[in-house]
Amino acid sequence: MATLIPSFHSCSSKMTFGERRFAQRLEEKLDADYLLWYDVPIGPRKRHPDFVILHPDNGLLVLEVKDWKLDNIGAVTHIEVQLQTDQGMKLLKNPLKQARDCALEIVQLLETDPLLVRSAGKYRGKLLCPYSYGVVLSNITRKAFDAIPDLQQVLDADLVICQDEFVPSVIAHDFQSQLWAMSHYDYGDRLSAEQIDRIRWHLFPELRITTEQLTLLDLSDSNEPEPETASSNLMRILDLQQEQLARSLGDGHRIVHGVAGSGKTLILAYRAQYLAESTQKPVLILCFNVSLAAHIEHMVEAQGNRSDPPILVRHFHGWCIDLLKTFRIGLPDQEQYKGSAFINQIVLCVIDAVGDGRIPLGLYGAVMVDEGHDFEASWFELIAQMVNPETDSLLVLYDDAQNLYGKRQNRQFSFKSVGIQAQGRTTVLKINYRNPVEVLDLACAFVQEAAPSIDDSDRPRLQPETAGRSGAAPELVMLPSFGREAIYLAERVRQFNERGIPWNKIGILYRTKFMGEVLYRQLTQAGVPIEWLNKDRRSRFYHPEADSVKLLTMHSSKGLEFEVVCIPGIGYLPYLQGDLDAEMKLFYIAMTRATERLLLTAHQSSKYVQRIQAGMESTAHLQ
Repeated sequence: MATLIPSFHSCSSKMTFGERRFAQRLEEKLDADYLLWYDVPIGPRKRHPDFVILHPDNGLLVLEVKDWKLDNIGAVTHIEVQLQTDQGMKLLKNPLKQARDCALEIVQLLETDPLLVRSAGKYRGKLLCPYSYGVVLSNITRKAFDAIPDLQQVLDADLVICQDEFVPSVIAHDFQSQLWAMSHYDYGDRLSAEQIDRIRWHLFPELRITTEQLTLLDLSDSNEPEPETASSNLMRILDLQQEQLARSLGDGHRIVHGVAGSGKTLILAYRAQYLAESTQKPVLILCFNVSLAAHIEHMVEAQGNRSDPPILVRHFHGWCIDLLKTFRIGLPDQEQYKGSAFINQIVLCVIDAVGDGRIPLGLYGAVMVDEGHDFEASWFELIAQMVNPETDSLLVLYDDAQNLYGKRQNRQFSFKSVGIQAQGRTTVLKINYRNPVEVLDLACAFVQEAAPSIDDSDRPRLQPETAGRSGAAPELVMLPSFGREAIYLAERVRQFNERGIPWNKIGILYRTKFMGEVLYRQLTQAGVPIEWLNKDRRSRFYHPEADSVKLLTMHSSKGLEFEVVCIPGIGYLPYLQGDLDAEMKLFYIAMTRATERLLLTAHQSSKYVQRIQAGMESTAHLQ
């Protein structure tokens, strides 16, 4: 069965009758290696052909579908068609010319990429795969078409599929043969998976992961900006599942349940940009973590966001403070409420103000929640009320394995109970793209006993699957003292930098404040440029572009990624004042921030040291 993007279920309501029938036939009669796009913007001019078909052997095909009836067709030329409609006679573009113009524009675009053209021979410089275009006449049989010579003169019979040629009983081989008989060219080699991704990269610029985003995601291999035709890496364009999801989410409330590193945040950024172009109110992105909010804001900016209304990115409590200030509602008394009590009171003030009308409902055209696993029930109830009921667009992304703040029992509420109506609209992302298999195997081995099941149908438990990318084996280095760990890390990060790894692609993650103080002091003395995110209140804001090693707590690392992750102080872990289940998940999160290399240090044995050693032994045979 072919892959239709967006999914048939999500786009069938906007299709014409003929388009629906033809889409069903394409899905049913084409093999699994066919990719189909319906009414998506193509290339820099954002043309919207009805269907684009891509196949590794047969290349590209652009099709326009028309539900015209013979009685309604007037004069026809190679340029235009007169069509009788309910609004009177209209002059429309010849659909074959329409498909041809789009196909040629695609070819010209792809031929600018030297890796998508033939390098020698008669067709040197030409697209390396066949291409063609055609028209589907969903209400005209082949016999009726053949009986109209004037129509055949402007619509080449070989480039037309008629009503009786895509009936449910059509033989799949015959249907495919007719499609590809439209092609004028029979040269070309089978397209590789990388070449297909390159084609998608050119056709759908909105799916690209830009150089700026690569820097944020720590997935690029070079410090230099790459040219527009740079080779597509594993995450430089949304993969097909991610694209399918991003284009098919539709309206209403939606939930995306994805493992760490599955691209949830990338999908969120794409979705925000898409919705900002179609709503009259701001699009709001919320997350729990301050540093992740800065990360997402950079991602949105890297997409070239200039939307009006804007895309707003805030961490949840910062957003609550914004609401209180915007609507002139006083903040809680800091003398009466201290620490976490003050933070909790801020949320209660907003909930009360929404309840009595001082803060209006429906402020946002769409709301998206990242890190939904860390949100409380009352927060979701508040958020659900802030979505404009005319759009009712609410997206929640979460991963149970990263739930740190719900304690051992995880979330003991259903999404339905807090006003999120997403039954049957939950999508699962299982593939981890971020981590090399060596890091992911160790992290999974470490945390496998830390995730008790929960009977909640809208929250399935996920086990991540690797995308198959290999990297260096994780290291566990034992040293005489924690002070020596800090000295050792200063030496190692300098070595990493000398080998070409930028300072800002190295993250040092620690658990308690005294560790941060020792590490910061030693790194500074060693002359390592360092940004300590948790040094004080003013230093909490993440500056991913700054050329410095990032020193931050494990909690602050949620949602972030680094090419090299160093985790010292494991001999002190687990932190006994914390919930043991949450502590284990926190350490899992810290390990899975590494996109290439994971370096662990300890000065004494501990439960975590023993668990890591056992994990390394159990995963060694897999490597």
